[in-house]
Amino acid sequence: MDIERKIERLKEILKSYKKICVAYSGGTDSDFLLNAAFEALGNNVIAVIAKGSNMAEKDIKDAVRLGNNCGAKVFVENVDVFAVEEFRNNSRQRCYFCKKNIMSAVFERAEKEGFKLIADGKNADDAKSFRPGAKAAAELGIVSPLYEAGFTKAEIRQAAKNMGLETWNKASNSCLVTRFPYDTLITEEKLLMVEKGEKLISNLGIPSVRIRVHGDIARIEMPPEYFSIFISKGDIIHKLKEIGFMYITLDLEGFRSGSMD
Repeated sequence: MDIERKIERLKEILKSYKKICVAYSGGTDSDFLLNAAFEALGNNVIAVIAKGSNMAEKDIKDAVRLGNNCGAKVFVENVDVFAVEEFRNNSRQRCYFCKKNIMSAVFERAEKEGFKLIADGKNADDAKSFRPGAKAAAELGIVSPLYEAGFTKAEIRQAAKNMGLETWNKASNSCLVTRFPYDTLITEEKLLMVEKGEKLISNLGIPSVRIRVHGDIARIEMPPEYFSIFISKGDIIHKLKEIGFMYITLDLEGFRSGSMD
């Protein structure tokens, strides 16, 4: 099935919902879904952003801006991610329990606004990787229209580009806790260190940066073509150490999504 036929299928799925609340992050998948849903359903679509310490502040602000650009009504709900023991201890099933915690806030806001159905941005490629959160979403009755329509990540990017969305080539991002090995105690301070460090590096014009934390060692992943830019900025090492990292290393394998799994 080509992209145009999948878009038509997506519209059919969305229209069958009548009203829908999109669990929104501002990433390529959820932004494409929100815009497609708004085209299909108009004001019968809202977006809810779950704001927790696991997301960088710049990502929250960007999500609010992008959601408002779409035209849909956007809500930001604060979530205490540290209330979940599995999150604090970074257990291998962390995402399962965290998803239920986060989605409870989304469901609560949706209900207040008169929306019963929640949709997420899961796509066909997501089913190929380790995602305990997807199990929680299924148990909660969350629908995944992009997955149902058969969209792959590449197809979502192409469709988003065709729609003129600025997020079509947006670098993938993830929960800040993915920077830590499983069974590591997570604290607010540690998450802020990662957020500040990655912002410093991304400000150099380097995309898809991950600071994987191993004790006092920062193992930095980035696309290999940007290694020379990073190495040439001698003061970046000093700045990263000021944040709190003792040893700074560059992972020669480059950026790999889910490298801690």
